[in-house]
Amino acid sequence: MAFLLFFSFLLSGFISSSELVCAQLHDQATLSAINKELAVPGWGANNSDYCTWPGIICGLNRSMVEKLDLSHLELRGNITLLSELKGLKWLDLSYNSFHGSIPSALGNLSELEFLDLSLNKFGGSIPPELGSLKNLRSLNLSNNLLIGEIPAELQGLEKLQDFQLSSNRLNGSIPIWVGNLTHLKIFTAYENDLGGKIPDNLGSASELHLLNLHSNQLDGPIPKSIFALGKLEILILTQNKLTGGLPEEIGNCSGLSSVRIGNNNLIGSLPRSVGNISSLTYFEADNNNLSDEVVSEFAKCSNLTLLNLASNGFTGKIPPEFGQLLNLQELILSGNNLFGDIPESILECKNLNKLDLSNNRINGSIPNDICNMSRLQYLVLGQNSIRGEIPHQIGNCVKLLELELGRNYLTGTIPPEIGHIKNLQIALNLSYNHLHGALPPELGKLDKLVSLDVSNNQLSGNIPSQLKGLLSLIDVDFSNNLFTGPIPTFVPFQKSPNSSFMGNKGLCGEPLNSLCGNSGGPDHQSYHHRVSYRIILAVIGSGLAVFISVTVVVLLFMMREKQERAAKAADPEDDGANSHPTIVAGNVFVENLRQAIDLDAVVKATLKDSNKLNSGTFSSIYKAVMPSGLVLTVKRLKSMDRTIIHHQNKMIRELERLSKLCHDNLERPIGFVIYEDVALLLHHYLPNGTLYQLLHESTKQPEYEPNWPTRLSIAIGVAEGLAFLHHVAIIHLDISSGNVLLDANFRPLVGEIEISKLLDPSRGTASISAVAGSFGYIPPEYAYTMQVTAPGNVYSYGVVLLEMLTTRLPVDDEFGEGADLVKWVQSAPTRGETPEQILDSRLSTVSFGWRREMLAALKVALLCTDSTPAKRPKMKKVVEMLQEIKQN
Repeated sequence: MAFLLFFSFLLSGFISSSELVCAQLHDQATLSAINKELAVPGWGANNSDYCTWPGIICGLNRSMVEKLDLSHLELRGNITLLSELKGLKWLDLSYNSFHGSIPSALGNLSELEFLDLSLNKFGGSIPPELGSLKNLRSLNLSNNLLIGEIPAELQGLEKLQDFQLSSNRLNGSIPIWVGNLTHLKIFTAYENDLGGKIPDNLGSASELHLLNLHSNQLDGPIPKSIFALGKLEILILTQNKLTGGLPEEIGNCSGLSSVRIGNNNLIGSLPRSVGNISSLTYFEADNNNLSDEVVSEFAKCSNLTLLNLASNGFTGKIPPEFGQLLNLQELILSGNNLFGDIPESILECKNLNKLDLSNNRINGSIPNDICNMSRLQYLVLGQNSIRGEIPHQIGNCVKLLELELGRNYLTGTIPPEIGHIKNLQIALNLSYNHLHGALPPELGKLDKLVSLDVSNNQLSGNIPSQLKGLLSLIDVDFSNNLFTGPIPTFVPFQKSPNSSFMGNKGLCGEPLNSLCGNSGGPDHQSYHHRVSYRIILAVIGSGLAVFISVTVVVLLFMMREKQERAAKAADPEDDGANSHPTIVAGNVFVENLRQAIDLDAVVKATLKDSNKLNSGTFSSIYKAVMPSGLVLTVKRLKSMDRTIIHHQNKMIRELERLSKLCHDNLERPIGFVIYEDVALLLHHYLPNGTLYQLLHESTKQPEYEPNWPTRLSIAIGVAEGLAFLHHVAIIHLDISSGNVLLDANFRPLVGEIEISKLLDPSRGTASISAVAGSFGYIPPEYAYTMQVTAPGNVYSYGVVLLEMLTTRLPVDDEFGEGADLVKWVQSAPTRGETPEQILDSRLSTVSFGWRREMLAALKVALLCTDSTPAKRPKMKKVVEMLQEIKQN
């Protein structure tokens, strides 16, 4: 009997071992098939032990595959075979390019605890078969193209803790069974088209930590249940249609750090229980219909950094207790019915960066010590009833970027100390007040200021000529004052509409249609006529003298040049080397090119106009043929204020760093030369010129026929290059079709990447005061912010994409006065034109496939050129959208 029991034990062990071997062989065969379909980097090769392959973790004793991580590999293909790995507990396929429907066979992975399919291109509906995954604890389907409703079968996922469905195209409502998931901690379904009410039971049975449902069509009240157990840490419900008030129960959640409920239809007062939320750092409830007083209990939230209650119906005074919020960085209470003084206690908020109390009924005065908040950058107090004078201490707010005091009842004179605020950049608005006296000449020191508005006051005297120091000025308004005398001759003034100077009876000159000095009686007028004739005769005489002198000098110069050419022809050995400047620094970064590149020959090539290929915003481009036969492109950097000499070492370090950037769609420097205050940047010569030439000068390339697939590939390459730059924190200063170069295979390379680091290395990219970019490509917000940003890059790229779709210039007289390519495209419906009529007909009429892809790309271009920077997609997302067009 004992022998039989022992034999039975051995037999069962043998069967178990044989089953394990079979399972291992099955997994090995399955993984080989998966690799054949997906071509996973690092799999197979000379190693048959799949447990050592990248992304694979096997169970104990090297048994079946339990974890498979194939994220961030840009994979595409059919993933149905993955359902054959029966021992899988963890499957991560995020950040790839999988498309088509999610295979229902994944529901057969009965051991699965973690499933992440986010950031792909999966379409269709969510497979109800996923409801069979009874052990699933985390399900992430975000950032795909999923449609339809959330299937009821998923209520079987009773162990689910993390449930993410955001950034899809889901509709229907949030199922009530989501509230029955007792282990649920994270639920996100933002950026969908979900409607209906948030389930009343959501959070009542679970320890909900994060709820993010922003940008849907949800209505009804915010349920009290989400605060029931007091575990909530993040609540984001913005951009919906929610009604009712914010429940008092929110005070149960002492660990709540972020509350964002703006852009809804919420009513009533804010609960005083918010004072119980000790961890609160961010509270945003703007653009609702909230009312009553702003509760002082916010002052108990000592960690609060942002409080935004703008555009509601709050009344009463600003709570003086807010001065206790020592960590507060932004206080935005604009667009309410607040009155009373600006509390002196607010000045204790030393970290305050933005104070926006505009469009209220504030009727006190501006505190003299307003600049005690030393980090203040935005002071926005317009459209109130503020009285008294502008304190002279305002000049101590040295970090201010924007000062808005318009539409108040301010009196007195404009403090000259405002001229000390050298960072003032976005706007200085003092309009619609009762200010009098002269305009301080010190305002001319604000060389970064973009917008100046002093209209509708009682200011008098001349407009000071010192205002010519406003070098960045774009928008100006002096109208409806008592100014007299001539308008200073200054381009921003002359380019302004005459309405900017109207309402000043004593003002004359351009752009007003009144000549200075024409007032008075007949004798007075005839005297001025006589003086004018004398001036005209004197000018003509002087002009003739100058013309004769210049002509003589030019003739002498031409004779001398002719003699020098003759002498050079007589002595061909003299190449003029002695006249070339001395090189002070130079290097070639690519080892195998050092013998082939002659730095002296590089300098000589850039001294001949015949070698110039074109000129950009920041540089001129030359072709240089080396004695070795190697052909280079040489970029001559335009410099100001001896920047290159002053920052030579820093420039060299930046060039060396940029030369190591590794991306197929970036033009990297291969060397440099510095002489005097000139920097020459060396690049490989690219025979197909620029994208601009390809699109608009194709007659120079007779072998090139308009080809949409080629253009789409170029568009994707440019987008990938820019996405990489943004990934390494480099913002491009001049994105245009002229700065996209094409190699022999029409592969695009984004040029001018050095400019953002070399234009002025002593300053950050975001503070460049010179005009950054080419005309027609500059984002609209740049006129007001002077900030070069990643969203601004996206806009410029969108213009390039429109160029490629329409084969039209970014600026063209055909668009009409003041219009550019973006406005021309956006105004097509008003002209009665369809999207198809905007496209280049040489491409769109070739095939339905091409037209479909071009229309899809047009949608991407319109997203990129949205007038609101925050609405533009990131470059990484642009790449994904264009790749999807190409694949489909």
